[in-house]
Amino acid sequence: MRRSVTITGSRTTAHRDAAAYAELFAGYLGPFAEAPGGAHFYLGGGNGIDSLALVWLAEHTRARLTVVTPAVLERQPRAARQAVARAKERIDEIVELGADPLDAAAYEARNRWMVDRSSLVIGFPVGESSGSGTWQALHYAAHEGRARLIVPI
Repeated sequence: MRRSVTITGSRTTAHRDAAAYAELFAGYLGPFAEAPGGAHFYLGGGNGIDSLALVWLAEHTRARLTVVTPAVLERQPRAARQAVARAKERIDEIVELGADPLDAAAYEARNRWMVDRSSLVIGFPVGESSGSGTWQALHYAAHEGRARLIVPI
């Protein structure tokens, strides 16, 4: 059985180095990516955890990867577009939801779109602010009866 997994996380990631994130991803994403039947990961196509996890999954696993943007890829931050370009050969699909305006509601709709297609949500939050997009996605996943794995960063 192929598991579908949404990755959500903070855009704030400078407080750890690349090796620390690689270790976290190996421990918390790797087991799902390498499980029998593999996994299909949905990633938000933004800065921070979205980009770091996308590149790590592309370079270290054979999992299916879908990048989901709230508007169009060209409106994502430059660093996020660079991560998508770096992982391009491994991305199965880029979904552009076409939001206008590109506001908090658009990002929340993007997160819900991903969660609705997943059986598991793995969140990498900084702190416990329930107003963050990461926590909103995790709370929505709980409301929808989805399994959640929370990995504080």
